[in-house]
Amino acid sequence: MKRVLIVDDAAFMRMSIRNMLENNGFEIVGEAENGVMAIEKYKELQPEVVTMDITMPEMDGLEALREIKKIDPSASVVMVSALGQEARMKEAIIYGAKGFIVKPFKEEIIVSALSKI
Repeated sequence: MKRVLIVDDAAFMRMSIRNMLENNGFEIVGEAENGVMAIEKYKELQPEVVTMDITMPEMDGLEALREIKKIDPSASVVMVSALGQEARMKEAIIYGAKGFIVKPFKEEIIVSALSKI
């Protein structure tokens, strides 16, 4: 059972991801609504996997990804983004993201992506 931190500024998206993952045996150790909170929660909770939205207030997912990788170069972060953000997804891979999921997605897509890590 992998320990997951969910990062998304939309509460309904966090709840949706939580439900999908919990239904498939993942343990949700925390949630964050922006990149600043994601970094704090990562340090505090030490999750095995992070799902990271790209577009968020205060600090976006790409910046949070870079900061988390500075703290823990082996961090496993899967980016979650809307269609049309291909350039930002390439940037995320360069910064060390382990993969990406495009919204809207089906349960089996996110479960498969996180199971591979």
